[in-house]
Amino acid sequence: MSLLNHVLPWGIAAIALAMLLALWRLLRGPTLPDRILALDTLYIDSIALLILIGMRFNTALFFEAALIIAMLGFVGTMALSKYLMRGDIIE
Repeated sequence: MSLLNHVLPWGIAAIALAMLLALWRLLRGPTLPDRILALDTLYIDSIALLILIGMRFNTALFFEAALIIAMLGFVGTMALSKYLMRGDIIE
């Protein structure tokens, strides 16, 4: 067995733990910017988790899903940040 087969489950577990902690911050965040940052962290963690799962199962389908989540995460973060600064999204 290669070293990658031993390390990938530990990496997946670490990213899953990071997602749980970011979810806790999203639910318990004291301010709105904390919640937006936690949501952005969840996007990034989900991208990392999909890439690690794609490496584990040796398929490109998870990489395409990670790209879609990256695009939606960027748009979502920009919309929430604009709402936080101006009070509306569409001018």
